Amino acid sequence: MRPKVFVTRKITQEALGIIAQECDVEVFPEERPITKEELRTAVKDKDGILVLVTDEVDGEVIEAGNKLKIIANYGEGYNHVNITVASERGIWVTNTPSPDIATAVAEATIGLILTVSKRIVEADKFMRTGKFKGWGPTDWIGQELAHKMLGIIGMGRIGREVAERMRGWNMNICYYDKAGRMDWGEEKRFGAIYVYLETVLRESDFISIHVPLNRTTHHLIGEKELSLMKPTAFLINTSRGGVIDERALVKALKEKKIAGAALDVLEFEPKITRGLKKMKNVVITPHLAGATESARVKPAILAARNLVAGVMGKPPLNPVNLIDIKTDIKNSSD
Repeated sequence: MRPKVFVTRKITQEALGIIAQECDVEVFPEERPITKEELRTAVKDKDGILVLVTDEVDGEVIEAGNKLKIIANYGEGYNHVNITVASERGIWVTNTPSPDIATAVAEATIGLILTVSKRIVEADKFMRTGKFKGWGPTDWIGQELAHKMLGIIGMGRIGREVAERMRGWNMNICYYDKAGRMDWGEEKRFGAIYVYLETVLRESDFISIHVPLNRTTHHLIGEKELSLMKPTAFLINTSRGGVIDERALVKALKEKKIAGAALDVLEFEPKITRGLKKMKNVVITPHLAGATESARVKPAILAARNLVAGVMGKPPLNPVNLIDIKTDIKNSSD
């Protein structure tokens, strides 16, 4: 009997084709994130599921899937999946790390830095409403990037890609990473100096966040951290919304403790924290940093291959948890 799998959102035809070669596939038919209740119902008779970052795969969902062998995540971040419960039940959890995603997110990060510092969104709205009456020497003053300090929080693949590109813009770069500093050769390559988190916050003109969301990074940037920033500094987040306490951010912006923010991810996504939409010095985009053709196609294929491997009783390509392989193989033959 062919394994049964469920995909929570329509993905590329190539990826679906890979799954369909080995499995009976059911795809959630609507163009919206699936609800937790709908997912609980869908997993009941499935050997594997392919999920997105928008899906809440908690203990209740996992326990409803009494035949599950794998939860294949389409995306690098997997904070929306209860890894502990999955591991206890002998279920693989996988993700899709990709250099294409790192490049896409790094480029989007730079775009947000430019957009918020040059007041591009604010100026575009100004033009569209017919308010422009001609050039003036004191109008629309923005910030230069050259020789300013860029602080990077999280020097993984994305953080390094941002550093490498912004060095070419003559920016000074400091960074903090929980794992510690890079070796001297890498620091020289990126022109980056390792400092403590507090120093990044105090010294940087632009702060860009590139960390996963977990217990140690939830509200990593809160009221205390925002109070350490320069009143002329900008905060950019393309990682996960929960890394920033957005209520504290709104307060800091209202009190002019920082100059502005650019957010591609939101703490209560898709809801926008009250107050953010009204602020002219805040740019908000709909989680689009990784939305390039290459960054979406290749991870979909990888997620599909992980899913197929897991339901066929084979170790997947990108596991993020360690489980008993023997138990997994035993389950595959039931």
